[in-house]
Amino acid sequence: MKLKQRVVLLAILLVIFIFTKVFLIDNLDTSAANREDQRAFHRMMAGLRVELVPKLDHTLQSPWEIAAQWVVPREVYPEETPELGAILHAMATKKIIKADVGYKGTQLKALLILEGGQKVVFKPKRYNRDYVVEGEPYAGYDRHNAEVAAFHLDRILGFRRAPLVVGRFVNLRTEIKPVATEQLLSTFLTVGNNTCFYGKCYYCRETEPACADGDTMEGSVTLWLPDVWPLQKHRHPWGRTYREGKLARWEYDESYCDAVKKTSPYDSGPRLLDIIDTAVFDYLIGNADRHHYESFQDDEGASMLILLDNAKSFGNPSLDERSILAPLYQCCIIRVSTWNRLNSLKNGVLKSALKSAMAHDPISPVLSDPHLDAVDQRLLSILATVKQCTDQFGMDTVLVEDRMPLSHL
Repeated sequence: MKLKQRVVLLAILLVIFIFTKVFLIDNLDTSAANREDQRAFHRMMAGLRVELVPKLDHTLQSPWEIAAQWVVPREVYPEETPELGAILHAMATKKIIKADVGYKGTQLKALLILEGGQKVVFKPKRYNRDYVVEGEPYAGYDRHNAEVAAFHLDRILGFRRAPLVVGRFVNLRTEIKPVATEQLLSTFLTVGNNTCFYGKCYYCRETEPACADGDTMEGSVTLWLPDVWPLQKHRHPWGRTYREGKLARWEYDESYCDAVKKTSPYDSGPRLLDIIDTAVFDYLIGNADRHHYESFQDDEGASMLILLDNAKSFGNPSLDERSILAPLYQCCIIRVSTWNRLNSLKNGVLKSALKSAMAHDPISPVLSDPHLDAVDQRLLSILATVKQCTDQFGMDTVLVEDRMPLSHL
């Protein structure tokens, strides 16, 4: 064989060797990632049921100190949380030492300080479990039970980006009024035999108070994030205009995602994929009201999109608002880990997992059966949407590998 032919043959063999090696490594990496996703799913399922227990074992730290140490740029709480039951128990039972009107916003809430100095946000019950909120997908009052359910869904999806939430019963006469500020106290009134309050917020009205059953009010308690992690507010790129007859650009421009990808912080880093994850999360819970979102300050786009304020969810189990998925079907990308988790939750697993996760909450049952059924049905719609994307663009383009190391040092 001539020298020139030998060189050509060696070059061809070298190219084949390189491509084979790259292909094998890629497949090995993908298989390893998929196996880790499966292990993570089984770990989540094993630790799903959280019993509220009154004390912490093997530590002298308070529940508030442990929860504060959990927070890192990409997680509110870690994958393994043996102390979670004790922290939720403290949130549901610790003495209230101060009560004030809620922080700025459109919906009624109260800011409580619990024994030990921990701030929490209390959202009162407005509707019975089987009440259906008609109208626009963002209509109605906040739903306190939606906050509880959304937190546990965040656990199930493996995002770990929602603050801790638990249901709580409070006695407005004996627990709140004696420690209430004048500003909050001035909004209390009696309707029939029930103690009520209307607080201070954009839509708060004396004519529309939240009322207890006698003196006892059901609500949700959300743990305030540590002050060392100040928040930064962002306008959601797929936010609505909330103006009749006026559409946002994403509602008529199918190439809108291309423009978003050229804009910071969506042009690099994890933020756009966080937006996609959030669209999945919001579609499952029926939340069409995420017009803004929060991240940690000075994060240069690296921090997570924090899943705050999920109370405009679980309003109508018969309404599947597809436009919530616009970031997914317009960008046609999703994290491999999210895709794997969604597939693991098919065939009724999601409904069963969510029901099990919420079983020990003080206000259980948290959701009615129609809402649990709706979550399962919406999951199928998400999977079908991703399949449409992969059919059009291929799995290598749609499924994005993005596993960021999470440090709890």
